[in-house]
Amino acid sequence: MAKNLPQSTYEKTSIDQLALAKHCSREGVKAGAKAAVVATIATAIPTLVSVRMLPWARTNLNPTAQALIISTVAGMAYFIVADKTVLATARRNSFNQVVHHEA
Repeated sequence: MAKNLPQSTYEKTSIDQLALAKHCSREGVKAGAKAAVVATIATAIPTLVSVRMLPWARTNLNPTAQALIISTVAGMAYFIVADKTVLATARRNSFNQVVHHEA
């Protein structure tokens, strides 16, 4: 096997794209986690208060249902925000690559 051969332009581009993809996904995970925390708090407070104050909710929403409501909203917030962040970051990076290649 030959060592210390220069990388082709294709390999450099591939490595750069892999690094950008990792960056995009990392940004998406951070933004999704923040959104999930906010959504959990924003859902848990009204859910728990309604169970204590409304007779219908007290009767029909057992602890499993309450947890399901809260976790569903948190999961939806995570995936929606993470997806939008990954797409926005990828779009921004693709525009930056076009500008750098043209310059």
